[in-house]
Amino acid sequence: MYKAVGSRGSRVSRVLWMLEELGQPYEFVEVKLRSPEAYALNPSGKVPILIDGELTVTDSAAICVYLADKHADKGMGASPGVAGRAEMDSWMHFAQSEFEAPLWNKLRHRFLLPKEVRVDVGPAAAYDFASELKALDGRLGDRPFALGNRFSAVDVLLGDMGGWARAGRFPIESERVNAYFDRVLTRPARARAQANASARKSESIFGKHDA
Repeated sequence: MYKAVGSRGSRVSRVLWMLEELGQPYEFVEVKLRSPEAYALNPSGKVPILIDGELTVTDSAAICVYLADKHADKGMGASPGVAGRAEMDSWMHFAQSEFEAPLWNKLRHRFLLPKEVRVDVGPAAAYDFASELKALDGRLGDRPFALGNRFSAVDVLLGDMGGWARAGRFPIESERVNAYFDRVLTRPARARAQANASARKSESIFGKHDA
């Protein structure tokens, strides 16, 4: 059984969603960012973390790609061949390095950074997000999902980011992108992942404790 390690409200939501889409059994282990438990698994102290037997995988995009590759029969990974892998890698890098960047920048300055180094990045973040939104609109084109007619790990990342953007009141001034987010965010697997993360008691990798 997989162990998905992270804190509620973090990018572990992507990992849980991915596992639900794949129909894989897992245990959600609640661990706070930069806690001793997180540092024991990841030198940066960051979450999410996936434990698969003796293997530990960090970074939400890498985890989702790993799971898609391991369960290739579920059709959530790259299309066959080098070109298929390049297409998926391009989407994943765009999602995490470009589309998510303004969302993350605003969140860091609102809540995560020490108060003495926070600045108002709201206008710059909104400007950058609008630019990346246009890029996403163009990349999607008329396809229902990032890789075409099938839902994939790319859509898990982008969908999670879309939910984040909506919660953060970032304007999504694209009918195509809004329809895409509606399509992916209403998937039953995402609802199951959210319910499981909220309802389960967490179990520490070093022993049990209540969430």
